[in-house]
Amino acid sequence: MTIAVPTADFATARLDALWRRHLLVLGGVVAVLLAMFRNDVGDLAHIWWTSTTFGHCLFIGPVLAWLVWQRRTQLADVTPVAWWPGLALVAVGGFGWLLGDASSVAFARQFGLVMMLQGAVVALLGPNVARGLLFPLCYAVFSVPFGEGLEAPLQTITVAMTMPLLHLFGVPAMVDGVLITIPNGYFEVAEACSGAKFVIAMIAYGALVANVCFVSWRRRAIFMLVALIVPVIANGLRAFGTIYAAHLTSVERATGLDHIVYGWIFFGLVMAAVIAIGWRWFDRAPDDAVFDPAALQAVPKRRIDLLLAGALTLTVAGVFPAWGGAIDGRAQVLPDAISLPDVPGWQRTRMSVRAAWSPYYPGADHFLIGRYEDGRGASVDLAMAVYGSQREGKELVSFGTGVLRQDDRWVRVEDLPDLAGGSAMRITAPGPVERLVATWYVVGDVVTSDEKVVKIETLKAKLFGGPQRAVAVHVSAEVMPGMDARAAAERFFAALGPIDRLADRAAGMERSVR
Repeated sequence: MTIAVPTADFATARLDALWRRHLLVLGGVVAVLLAMFRNDVGDLAHIWWTSTTFGHCLFIGPVLAWLVWQRRTQLADVTPVAWWPGLALVAVGGFGWLLGDASSVAFARQFGLVMMLQGAVVALLGPNVARGLLFPLCYAVFSVPFGEGLEAPLQTITVAMTMPLLHLFGVPAMVDGVLITIPNGYFEVAEACSGAKFVIAMIAYGALVANVCFVSWRRRAIFMLVALIVPVIANGLRAFGTIYAAHLTSVERATGLDHIVYGWIFFGLVMAAVIAIGWRWFDRAPDDAVFDPAALQAVPKRRIDLLLAGALTLTVAGVFPAWGGAIDGRAQVLPDAISLPDVPGWQRTRMSVRAAWSPYYPGADHFLIGRYEDGRGASVDLAMAVYGSQREGKELVSFGTGVLRQDDRWVRVEDLPDLAGGSAMRITAPGPVERLVATWYVVGDVVTSDEKVVKIETLKAKLFGGPQRAVAVHVSAEVMPGMDARAAAERFFAALGPIDRLADRAAGMERSVR
């Protein structure tokens, strides 16, 4: 007996088998990569689950699955191939991970991991499939927490919007930096109130809607602009509404209502408003094909064996953790004990009780703080944190460390002009009490007040050697009637001497060349 099998059915069955084989290898490679970088995976999951700013990242995985499922019919007509140029993306991601590991920048490590996973897809499924999956592959970047740098400028914008509205509605409000005072209380426009979490989440949301609902790039760009502007305006109105409600009732009732509205209703209304604004200009139907598989049938060059591609992907990715482990052991040998310096014209005295303050460096190898006073009645605090080396969890600069810790009683009022090359800020605490704090960092051979430079110099020290010690120096003075805190801090700094020498002495080093 002879059985006729249609050629089309045979080709379809062969393509299905090919897809199963490639997906099986890809799944195995992804599983090994996630295990290899499990610390970073754990850090990401912890941030997604605990951070109110990045809670939207929990939805990125399901969204990616839906985007791939949406393309399943077209993808079934594209032939997957192993393609060795995809290994370049793995290598770039791995090197980015190494840079983040050496400089203790979590974002770089996490972004590098995502790029390695993207590279694995390209290497094991080929360029045609990657083009069909271009948006989901790019959208995976939103699984990496980013955007905290928006907080400071958005604080300024929120204050600038809130004050005119309060005056317009007859509220006698005064502003001091990020503190807004009304007769029955005061409000801090803190980082959490800046609207950054609105904006960060709306960028991810807007990018998804722009791709799914629009074809025109012009309309996509306009929609993204709306998705950025609306939450900023809405957050300013929310801040005004909270303070105005406190003016009419009480601070306790207004802030309690604010947290309920902020968490459960307000952001949903903003999302709905953005969709409503763009609805009439949607130019893509829900059932439209996302891409044309007929345009992705060219046989790619530079193909390799699938199993070899999987092995090379893991090998390339594995080079960088090994490299990181090799340089992670570099450290400066520190003295067993250190002491604060003697400062000409200043004597040690007891710490302040009225305005007690201390910077926060939980991972420091040595931490010292002391108070000095001169013969004119001025008092200044000097704090030093010394690290023999830096790594994850033991960093000179990281979130919640430094002048202000997370949920500190002290809050930043405003940034001030630099003081002798150090960054300066004014902080306040209940009482009320105020302080001026100036900050310097010494990493490698560089003295800086810029946290970005700290990360760059940390990276250079790890990769290329040189002094591994890192030191933070803070000079702080209380703001008191009849006493110029800034002038006192400047006089103390002049008597203290060069910051790099101070740091070297604390680390048990002496430079031969000055």
